[in-house]
Amino acid sequence: MRLEPIEKPKGLMMRMAFWMTRRQLGKVMTPMKVLYPRMPGMLRLSYEIQKFETKGIRLEPALHYMVVTLASQINGCSFCVDLARAMAIREHLGMEKFDALSEYGTSPLFSDRERAALTYVEEATRHRRVSDATFETLRKHFRDWEIAEITWLNALENYYNLINIPLEIGSDGFCAMVERQMV
Repeated sequence: MRLEPIEKPKGLMMRMAFWMTRRQLGKVMTPMKVLYPRMPGMLRLSYEIQKFETKGIRLEPALHYMVVTLASQINGCSFCVDLARAMAIREHLGMEKFDALSEYGTSPLFSDRERAALTYVEEATRHRRVSDATFETLRKHFRDWEIAEITWLNALENYYNLINIPLEIGSDGFCAMVERQMV
């Protein structure tokens, strides 16, 4: 890791945020310890983004978490893959599709609808644009608001990836923590 995590932040709001995160997730996530004490203005922004992602997105949870997991896998962000999978486990989603995400194009586990979304996400993540054919396939399976949500989730995940990867922030082990809690 390129910047040392700050375990004991200054300021009441920051300490409260760390406490709340520890209570919710079982520990304070590393990106929060690395960034927020150094950029306190991010605290409110990040809270609002996270609140919208968890309460404002209407897309079905399985597709939501497959979209963000695939983007993170493509980019190689182990922190984000771990967190997305942990959230999927918390939602009681089966891990079979998540384990087969790299074969979504050929695996019989995935519907044409899921393949359309994942192809769109893969192309957008790898190339920052998508072909007309990819978009038309997406459009056959999704309404405009769903396309907007898939696009936003992918963009948000790429944003998170671009924070964690250059700073070499790896997995926090959330998946294992959630699996232990579910037993």
